[in-house]
Amino acid sequence: MGRVRRVLRKPAVIGVLIVGALALAAGLVWFQPWKLWLDETVRESSPAVTGTARPGGAGGVRTLATGELISHEHRTSGSVRILQLPDGKRILRLENLDTSNGPDLKVVISDAPVKPGRDGWHLFDDGAHLSLGSLKGNKGDQNYVVPADADLNRYTSVSIWCDRFDVSFGATALART
Repeated sequence: MGRVRRVLRKPAVIGVLIVGALALAAGLVWFQPWKLWLDETVRESSPAVTGTARPGGAGGVRTLATGELISHEHRTSGSVRILQLPDGKRILRLENLDTSNGPDLKVVISDAPVKPGRDGWHLFDDGAHLSLGSLKGNKGDQNYVVPADADLNRYTSVSIWCDRFDVSFGATALART
């Protein structure tokens, strides 16, 4: 035990231990590994208007585009709908979302093609893309406002995007309805 104490009293050893502790703390802050075991469930209701919708959506909510999420870096499932409200406001709605939690997750619309497997992991920030905000939770139903000036003919896909590591957790191509 005396030998260990002598070694621990050396300034070089103390410096290495301090640098190692700081590196470990920085790594934990950067990677946030605990999020892999913490789920955040969000249950926002779908935008609705009282009254009956007429053909073409007049008087109610109209669906502009839909898609089903596929897995990329992490197992991801759920559906996406882009809704237009009677006042013209557009909402991207995630329904039954189920993905891993992670650091700095965003909901991104993009002009990137959706490719399965590893080929699709890093595409969604290469071309035109727009963040609709931070992912509210890794499970459940959520609504995100699509800016009025966002051209949905240009943005043809949606990704659950990890901005920290530039990787898609899951994505879908949008099919116009």
